[in-house]
Amino acid sequence: MDTDRRPLWQEESAPRRRMADPVRTAAVRAVIIAAITLIQAMVAFLSTLAGSWLAFPAVLSTVASTVVATWAVLDVWVTRQVWVQRHGVQSQPSSTARELRRERRRARRAAARETRDGPSRIDRAAA
Repeated sequence: MDTDRRPLWQEESAPRRRMADPVRTAAVRAVIIAAITLIQAMVAFLSTLAGSWLAFPAVLSTVASTVVATWAVLDVWVTRQVWVQRHGVQSQPSSTARELRRERRRARRAAARETRDGPSRIDRAAA
């Protein structure tokens, strides 16, 4: 008997980070609207082939749904751009980088002070 079975479900690390909640919501909404638009287009096409009275209203609603679906896809794009702009990468220097900058700034100021004032008083007294 085979006792060394592979598990039915294996966790794999996600190759990309998960979409933000508002972006995912807009994307799901856009997919649902696009699916409904495709169904309406199919009904309009088949109604036209059958010569049904439903063909004209179906074509009109399909055109309207296409406009709404386009708007929904644009909404996903705009929502993603806004989310990235508001919650994107916030670069804050670490304390080490800040300390190194402080030291360099002190050294520059000291060098500028020496060139401006000449040798320090201690050096003058020794001379």
